[in-house]
Amino acid sequence: MDEKLLEILACPKCKGDLILEDDKLICKKCKKYYPIKDGIPILLIEEAKDYEEEN
Repeated sequence: MDEKLLEILACPKCKGDLILEDDKLICKKCKKYYPIKDGIPILLIEEAKDYEEEN
């Protein structure tokens, strides 16, 4: 994913920063992640899944 695009994207739920990890964009502020399908981020709140951090 293009780094410039990643800089301007925000979580649609809380407007927090998104972090690229594998094939998903993660919002650590609201603990949700959004899938990336065929190189396209799916930033729909109804597509968000709960994110659990691994310690």
